[in-house]
Amino acid sequence: MDEETPPKPRNHVLGADLSRLSVSELEYLREACLAEADRIAVEIDTKGATRAAADSVFKF
Repeated sequence: MDEETPPKPRNHVLGADLSRLSVSELEYLREACLAEADRIAVEIDTKGATRAAADSVFKF
């Protein structure tokens, strides 16, 4: 494994102990969590827009 590619943390669970991870693993995990948070936000917005559209159709 080359020096530039940090190892991926294996099966991290939210709230799990972080003390055993290296700095590069923690940095990778942080970036992965931020990307996942962005993905979740997009999904929430999509579902909210779908719900709003459905509500407007069935509103009398």
